[in-house]
Amino acid sequence: MELRPYQEEARQSVEADWKKGIQRTLLVLPTGCGKTIVFSKITEDMVRNGDRVLILAHRGELLEQAADKLQTATGLRCATEKAEETCLGSWYRVVVGSVQSLQRPKRLEKFSDDYFDTIIVDEAHHCISDGYQAVLQHFSKAKVLGVTATPDRGDMRNLGTYFENLAYEYTLPKAIKEGYLVPIKALTIPLKIDVSGVSVQAGDFKAPDLGTALDPYLEGIAQEMMEYCRDKKTVVFLPLVKTSQKFCEILNSKGFRAAEVNGNSEDRASVLQAFEEGKYNVLCNSMLLTEGWDCPAVNCVIVLRPTKVRSLYCQMVGRGTRLAPGKDHLLLLDFLWNTERHELCRPASLICENEEVARQMTKNMEESAGLALDLEEAEKKASEDVVIQREEALAKQLAEMRRRKRKLVDPLQFEMSIQAEDLSSYVPSFGWEMAPPSKKQVDTLEKLGILPDAIDNAGKAAKLLDRLDKRKKEGLTTPKQIRFLEGRGFQHVGTWPFEAAKNLIDRIAAAGWRIPAGIVPGDYRPE
Repeated sequence: MELRPYQEEARQSVEADWKKGIQRTLLVLPTGCGKTIVFSKITEDMVRNGDRVLILAHRGELLEQAADKLQTATGLRCATEKAEETCLGSWYRVVVGSVQSLQRPKRLEKFSDDYFDTIIVDEAHHCISDGYQAVLQHFSKAKVLGVTATPDRGDMRNLGTYFENLAYEYTLPKAIKEGYLVPIKALTIPLKIDVSGVSVQAGDFKAPDLGTALDPYLEGIAQEMMEYCRDKKTVVFLPLVKTSQKFCEILNSKGFRAAEVNGNSEDRASVLQAFEEGKYNVLCNSMLLTEGWDCPAVNCVIVLRPTKVRSLYCQMVGRGTRLAPGKDHLLLLDFLWNTERHELCRPASLICENEEVARQMTKNMEESAGLALDLEEAEKKASEDVVIQREEALAKQLAEMRRRKRKLVDPLQFEMSIQAEDLSSYVPSFGWEMAPPSKKQVDTLEKLGILPDAIDNAGKAAKLLDRLDKRKKEGLTTPKQIRFLEGRGFQHVGTWPFEAAKNLIDRIAAAGWRIPAGIVPGDYRPE
């Protein structure tokens, strides 16, 4: 099986990390982008090297999926470590293992600590839990790859506390742009749903409270679906089984062909099959279908299980992002959730890396309620709005800087000038990134013209230094040129060539440090 270009890049990046001595590394691929295929190929490479590989997951469906994809993609077959089944005594070099079974002390004791050379953790956002850690710490000598659609976790403990590096990340916008996932259009329904009284437990809203809070709105939600979902293949996520069953009944009373599945459904497989075949056009579930189930034809998703956990939200929406014949986009219905907590995931959470942009995008979408907006276009508009707001704030800051006559450039001015969104929205993830900048970093930044006082972590300092080095090689303006020219009213000097800025500064110097006649700083652009 030939890998897609990004899949091959991911494979090479992971293996490069291991060769560099990075033992625990992460791979982030959006739902629907073939993470199982990628780690199957990595597994094949490790087996060729003589490794024994453990693929670790928390649900039977994920283990079966991994075993099937492994055989399809590589021809490799595997043993199972789950319930009464054991891999001990098997000659297979690959094992799919249930974390619930392996974490038991009596079971772990049967394995030497070097039994596995490589461990792959599927849905790695779960791996900081005690059960996973018991297994991973027992096999502490093994190389570890964590694979996830989103690198954050329900209890807000950052995955950077365990993993040493992010080997490769393929983003949802890039997957859509390159044609591997369908575009998402989000439509905000002007129906206000009050969940402000719902309490929080283990980092997310309590499902029982959500079910109670949602009940009064089910009829109204079903009525809105009459307008938007009649011709859609729709999956609805709800907080409780009884809420899911009640909503299914309401939908059927309004003419939908709705079905409901939950963990206790004896006919679950046949219902899912019937939905895929078109016998039902709406599938209601209480968080059952977030992982391990794929139906590419789904073209509408409704999240009626509000959550603070981005990974869970992405998993739900990801049920509808896969490509399918005749499918040109996914419709994501959103509502005007009334909550006192701002962490509630909304469509902006899928695409915005920066919280400020996400808040602006959510505000814009609520103001455009009733219109289906393409997520990429909505994110672009929000980013532009935020840039305008930042530039207004920056203008005030620059005025203050001129008064103080600083000789160094504030990092924010530099980032805005060179239009570096990745720098201005940077948040450290791994342990070394969170440490204070080293003395060497501080001295080098100051030497290069950047005010180091405003940089509080080593990760940001490293990114700035890398960018400065890259800009020097590309012949772009220095921080000191940016400070001098923008201090005199020129715009976005960070995008200019070094020589163009140097020539202009020479002309200003020759004119007695006055702006030469005929030059209007705000309108000036170098040739």
